[in-house]
Amino acid sequence: MELSTQQMQTLIVSTLDADKAEDIVCIDLHEKSSVTDVMIVASGRSQRHVSALADHIVRTLKKEGLGKVAIEGMPACDWVLIDAGDVILHLFRPEVREFYNLEKMWSAEASSADGEA
Repeated sequence: MELSTQQMQTLIVSTLDADKAEDIVCIDLHEKSSVTDVMIVASGRSQRHVSALADHIVRTLKKEGLGKVAIEGMPACDWVLIDAGDVILHLFRPEVREFYNLEKMWSAEASSADGEA
């Protein structure tokens, strides 16, 4: 049985929470993107923590039958992307997350027409 998008999101968030990931944010993209339905952004305290979070998520998803998970960024572990299809997970070190600020780019409030920089 394949996991629904909601089940996958819940599984990922609960795993991140149990592993002490910081500032976990879920962004609904089903109306904004044809690539994915949900983007999850979270931070690890260090490169080692980001690596451990990513490894545990990938192992958890494989255990649930999602063996075709794509992963990018593991060697450096500053920014690791895990593409599980309907859910994409971005894991960052805090300063890298602040630099790229994906939440602002994808949030509903951010708009180029509202006059804010």
